[in-house]
Amino acid sequence: MPLVFSIIFYFNNCHESEPGDDQLPKKRKGKSISVSESRILYPDIDDPVAVRKPIRSCTKYPLSNFISYSNLSSSFSAFTSKLSSVEIPKNVQDALEVPKWREAVLEEMKALEKNKTWSVMTLPDGKKTVGCKWVFTVKYNSDGSIERYKARLVAKGFTQTYGIDYSETFAPVAKLNTVRILLSLAANLDWPLHQLDVKNAFLNGDLEEEVYMDIPPGFEDKFGSNVCKLNKSLYGLKQSPRAWFEKFTYSMKKQGYIQGQADHTLFTKFSQDGKIAVLIVYVDDIVLTGDDIVEMARVKEKLALDFEIKDLGSMRYFLGMEVARSKDGILVSQQKYILDLLKETGMSGCRPADTPMDPNAKLWEEGSVPVDTGRYQRLVGKLIYLSHTRPDIAFSVSVVSQFMHSPFEEHLEAVYRILRYLKANPGKGLFFKKTNERNVSIFTDADWAGSVTDRRSTSGYCTYVWGNLVTWRSKKQGVVARSSAEAEFRAMAQGICEGLWIHRVLEELKMKIELPLKLYSDSKAAISIAHNPVQHDRTKHIEIDRHFIKEKLDAGIICLPFVTSSQQTADILTKSLARPTFEHLIGKLGMIDIYAPT
Repeated sequence: MPLVFSIIFYFNNCHESEPGDDQLPKKRKGKSISVSESRILYPDIDDPVAVRKPIRSCTKYPLSNFISYSNLSSSFSAFTSKLSSVEIPKNVQDALEVPKWREAVLEEMKALEKNKTWSVMTLPDGKKTVGCKWVFTVKYNSDGSIERYKARLVAKGFTQTYGIDYSETFAPVAKLNTVRILLSLAANLDWPLHQLDVKNAFLNGDLEEEVYMDIPPGFEDKFGSNVCKLNKSLYGLKQSPRAWFEKFTYSMKKQGYIQGQADHTLFTKFSQDGKIAVLIVYVDDIVLTGDDIVEMARVKEKLALDFEIKDLGSMRYFLGMEVARSKDGILVSQQKYILDLLKETGMSGCRPADTPMDPNAKLWEEGSVPVDTGRYQRLVGKLIYLSHTRPDIAFSVSVVSQFMHSPFEEHLEAVYRILRYLKANPGKGLFFKKTNERNVSIFTDADWAGSVTDRRSTSGYCTYVWGNLVTWRSKKQGVVARSSAEAEFRAMAQGICEGLWIHRVLEELKMKIELPLKLYSDSKAAISIAHNPVQHDRTKHIEIDRHFIKEKLDAGIICLPFVTSSQQTADILTKSLARPTFEHLIGKLGMIDIYAPT
C-alpha cells in the first residue's frame, strides 16, 4: 500500500488502553491540584514516561485471532513453531558474523574444493566471467529439529551466452501435480512418505563447456585477482540441472527402476509379488513412497553410495510446503510461507477479507498511478507459487498476473486484497483423505467474455483422483469465443487433456482406474455438440476440439455427465464469487484449516 496510507492506517489502529473510572482524578472546577495531591492521585508520576505509558495495541486484527496450534499434535506443533525460529541471513557478510552460518559457508567451500569444482587461475584474454552469490536455507528433520544450516554458492547463470559457455540446458523437474497424485495414493493406500536430500547435487554433474566464474563473495582476500575455471557443474549454471539429472537417471536405471513417460522425474520399480517402490525427484529433493518397504530401504543405501544423501525421515517439509499426517489423511499447507509473506509486505496487522477478489471489481489495463513493476512482479510470483496448495486463490492470482509488465495502483490493490484474504486463514491447505473411490473426476467451466479488456473467456478445470483434488487451472483463453457454448467447449477440451495425462500416470503406476473418466460440465449445449457430429456456423471453427472430444467419447475413455451450475466446482476457477458461494465451493475442493482457532 502507498506510504501515506500505511502511516494513516498505523495511527488509526494504534490506541492506548484506557484506565477505568476509578483511576481518573476527581475534577474540581476552578481549583488546581497541589503537588502532594497529584502524588496521591498519580503515585507513578515520578516514573519515566516509557514506564507510565499504557500498553499500545497497533492492530484490531492480530494474527492470534486467525491462527491457533491447539488442534495440532504435540510433535507437529513443535515442528511448525521451530520453522520460524531461525533468521535467514540476507547476504554473506551477515552470515559470516553468525557462527552457525559461518560454519555452513566454510563447509560449502570445503566441499567445493574437495570436489575440485574449480581451478584458480588468471582470466585468459577474450574471456568473460559469470558472477556468483550465496543463498542460505535451513534443512529440518521430521521432528522439527534443525538437520543443518545450508549455505549454497550459486552461479549467476543469466549472464551466460548460448554457444559459448552453455549449449543444451533442458532438464525435467517434478510436476507438483504428480506429487499431489502420489499424496492421494499414499493417503488411500497407507503408503509411508520418506524424504531424502542430495547434498551438493549439482556438483555430481560433469561440465563440458569452458566456464569462468568470479571469486565467491567473502573470499576475495584469499584468491586475490584470480578467477575460478569451473570443472564441475554448479548451482545456477544453465546446464547444471541437465548434467545432474542425467547422472541421477543413469543411477536409477542401473538399479532396475523404470523412468516415467508422463513425468520423467518419476521412477518406479515393481517386485515379483506385486509391490511397488516409487521415487520422484525435484532437483535435489527426493520423495520416496510405496508398499515395498524392503526395496525402499535398499534404494536408500544404494543412493547413499552413489551420492551424498541425507535421510530426512518422514515427509514433513517439502519445497516450502508443510505436510501433516493423521489416521484420517494428509494435509499440505504453506502456513509459514504465508506468514513470512504477510510480514515482508507489512500486512500482518491488516483487516482480513472474506474472499480473495471483490465480485464487482473489474481490472482494466490502464489505471491511475503506475507502481513499481519489480515489486509487483515479485509479489505476484510468490502468490503463483502459493497457489500450488491454495486453489481458492487460483483465479484471482491468474487475473493479477495479466498485468505484470505494466501494473497500476488498482492492480496492486487487487494483490493486497488477496493478501488480506490469506490473513484470514493462513493455515488453510489441501486435505487428502481416505475414500472408497477409485475413479478420476474432472470438472470444467468457462466464464464467457469475462475479461473487460479484450472480452476473452476464462477456462477453469479441476481434477480428482480417488476422491481428492490433485490438479486445477484457471487461464484466460487464447482467442475470443463467439458463444458461451464455444467457450465451454474449449474448457472441456483442456479438461480432457488433463484427465488423459492423469490416466497415463496411473497406468505407469499400475493403479486401478475405472473407465470412463467422468467430465462434468454445466453446459448442455457443449455436451450436445460433443455427442452429435453436427457441423454448422457455430462449431466449424472449433472443429479440431470437436473431433478430439468425439474420439475420446467413442473410445469409452470419457463420459460427459451434466452438473448444475450451483454444483459446478470449477466455477471458483473462472470468476470472483460472493462469500456464500465461494465458501460452499471451497468445501468441495477439500480444503481445511487445522490452525483455525476454536
